[in-house]
Amino acid sequence: MTRVSRAARRLVCGSFSTLLANVAARVLALASVAVCTLLIARADGAAGVGIYALLRVLPGLAGVVISCGLPGAVAYFLAGPTRDDRRLAATIAATTLASGVAGTLVWLALVPLVSGRLFEGLGTALVAFAGVTVLTQLIVATVKSCAQGSGDMRGANLVIVNEELMFLPAYGVLWAAGMSGHVALVGALVAADVLTFTSALVRLRRRGFFREAQAPSSVLARRIAAYGLRAQVGGIMTLLNLRLDFVLLSVMAGPAVLGVYAIASKFAELVKVPGMALTYVLYPRYSREGGVRAAADVRRLLPRAGVPLAAAIVPLWALAGWIIPALYGSQFHHAVLPARIILLGLALEGVAGVLTAFLYGIGRPGLNSWAMGAGLVVTVILDLLLIPPFGSTGAAVASASAYLVSSFALIACFRMVQRPRPPRARAAVPQADAG
Repeated sequence: MTRVSRAARRLVCGSFSTLLANVAARVLALASVAVCTLLIARADGAAGVGIYALLRVLPGLAGVVISCGLPGAVAYFLAGPTRDDRRLAATIAATTLASGVAGTLVWLALVPLVSGRLFEGLGTALVAFAGVTVLTQLIVATVKSCAQGSGDMRGANLVIVNEELMFLPAYGVLWAAGMSGHVALVGALVAADVLTFTSALVRLRRRGFFREAQAPSSVLARRIAAYGLRAQVGGIMTLLNLRLDFVLLSVMAGPAVLGVYAIASKFAELVKVPGMALTYVLYPRYSREGGVRAAADVRRLLPRAGVPLAAAIVPLWALAGWIIPALYGSQFHHAVLPARIILLGLALEGVAGVLTAFLYGIGRPGLNSWAMGAGLVVTVILDLLLIPPFGSTGAAVASASAYLVSSFALIACFRMVQRPRPPRARAAVPQADAG
């Protein structure tokens, strides 16, 4: 075996083990979410599950928007052309803190408008306190991306697990301390974030992330923001594709219906775990490799990633009718049909995971945003048309349709990037007159 082939084999084996580790981390995180949801469902019913789902989505979305998509941009700059710039660490830290504080203030300003409508029964004071998670969730997301971009995938996997797992001990301690219901829920969310990012920051420091760090750079911050803004559009659209139906269901049908749908959505999104892992692992690798090598790798990976993930839908479809009622009780039996509908829409999730990593890795996050935008249009139109008459089932149809449209749009973007550009015509050089 030649030296080149041995190196290639080591690369493939290493990438596969890294992918498996990330999948395992995401499965553990989902298991933690399932246990958390089960505890909340038993304590506060479907309405409590709905509030928990919203508080895991909206503060994080606010932080991403205010920071100009910082978490999505960090890995590109740490793994790509600016990886040796010692201003990066301080620039990332300063941007995170400033954006998180600003996002929290925006949340507090909006509390009177959203507390009674979106968070029915939570109370204005608790909704305001939940604004702290705008800052804490942004810190968690950013330190996770720092580990990802700096090559510490084990550290990134630990953050993925801890940001969900830490809720359980925090919730238990608050219950033991005499707190209950929504107070324990919100307090545990804040405590879990703090525990998660504290351990992650310690690990980054030990690995030398802040060693020889130089003062923050406004020029570098603007470059990160420019990339982040292009990526943020797609990131926000992805999040809206995932969770806009949560908000609309809460407004149109109430927290109880949302709680049932949240269970269906989380169950179906098990299929997304390997796809998200593919994006997470391949994104920094493609940033280091460059466009030509990355494109060749994508063409090799697409069938290997797409076919197994599509096949995984079959057992989940069959098990949905048994697992959901068994775990959450008979009141969640209505989550089975929405879960099965969403599963159908995730048939191309493996393909989408590889292509998203490619577009981010070659510095074209804007194309990913266009693809997510196509799905968001479908989400908005179908949610508004189908949720009022069909409730959670209508939201599931909208979500499944949006997933498929976004995946086909990503395929179109990849083909466009690979299409050879026509050579530029040379300007005609005028000849001098003979006479």
